[in-house]
Amino acid sequence: MFSSLMRLVLRTSLVAQVMCAMVLGVAIGYLMPESAGYLSILGKLFVSALKAVAPILVLILVMAAICGQRKGAATHMRPVLALYLVGTFAAALVGVAASMLFPTTLHLEGIADVSQAPKDVSQVMLDLLMQVVDNPVHALMAGNYIGVLAWAIALGFAFRHAAESSRQLIQDAAGAITQVIQWVIRLAPLGILGLVASTFAEAGADALLGYVRVLFVLVGAMLFVALVVNPLIVGAVIRANPYPLVLTCLRESAVTAFFTRSSAANIPVNLALAEKLGLDRDTYSIAIPLGATINMAGAAITISVLSLAAAHTMGIQVAVPTAILLCVVSALCACGASGVAGGSLLLIPLACSLFGISNDVVMQVVMVGMLIGAVQDSAETALNSSTDVLFTAAACMRADRLRQA
Repeated sequence: MFSSLMRLVLRTSLVAQVMCAMVLGVAIGYLMPESAGYLSILGKLFVSALKAVAPILVLILVMAAICGQRKGAATHMRPVLALYLVGTFAAALVGVAASMLFPTTLHLEGIADVSQAPKDVSQVMLDLLMQVVDNPVHALMAGNYIGVLAWAIALGFAFRHAAESSRQLIQDAAGAITQVIQWVIRLAPLGILGLVASTFAEAGADALLGYVRVLFVLVGAMLFVALVVNPLIVGAVIRANPYPLVLTCLRESAVTAFFTRSSAANIPVNLALAEKLGLDRDTYSIAIPLGATINMAGAAITISVLSLAAAHTMGIQVAVPTAILLCVVSALCACGASGVAGGSLLLIPLACSLFGISNDVVMQVVMVGMLIGAVQDSAETALNSSTDVLFTAAACMRADRLRQA
């Protein structure tokens, strides 16, 4: 009986298992909320496992990709980076436009601690620079992916001059960590079952009713980017119908990212999808971990929409030049957002500084973001993470088309 059940599970696609887990999690959270607390352990274990293995995965895979790269082989990183920047700025534009078309006001109550809020752009850039030169052991322990990437790139180039046996050892280590990731990913349905059940039991459907309008603007803007803006960008790059690729990335990357709420934790999922799509390993092993750090379209939308909601609440008139400047600042802030749940919220004060809004008021807006985070942050992460593999695939497909021409 058990062996038959295991064969059935192995034959069923992971996406189908995740969808079944979602439905079952909603049912348990609604019908048996007292049991959802126990199931939440499954979700916490799954997310913790992903977060634990992701830093070492990034370090080893990027090292292996660089040190094993053939001389003269193209990695297509320049077009990938261009797509990341264009996509993030376009998302900020959509967020500002949506806020202008559907202005929202918030009911602000209470004052939060502002000690962790960044003060200005120079502070954010300084923080990023300090992350680059972080101690490698501390970077791995703290999940500092910018530091991990910096060390992985440096060590990768250094190992290109090592003996062949040393380079082969790194390639073998990359294969081993990839196998570990595959084992963890197979547990995704159980983890998502626990995450969905606990989230639905704790928040419920009524918890978000007070912020339906701002949530509508946020999620609507993210859907517009995912289903209209990104396909336009990708279509212009690959010169073909982009929707098969877009829908594949949404189905196989966005679903898990929606529930893990961490771009960093979803790196293994994206790496597996990139391999499934047959992309160039030298490219995606670097581009996807990098995208989890700097490609933050959803974060750009969150920052711009909530900043303008604060301005509208305060009765501040936002001129078009200021709105355009907000797009630039939101895109810059988004690149500095961490790859963990809620990473974009503490960067809202930086964007709000354009309007002279006090930190006391701004941090109340951050509190609103935390209240609606069950949906907002999930949708944001789904857009961020799925776009990483989407743009990487588009750059690789364009390179293949040009090579065949």
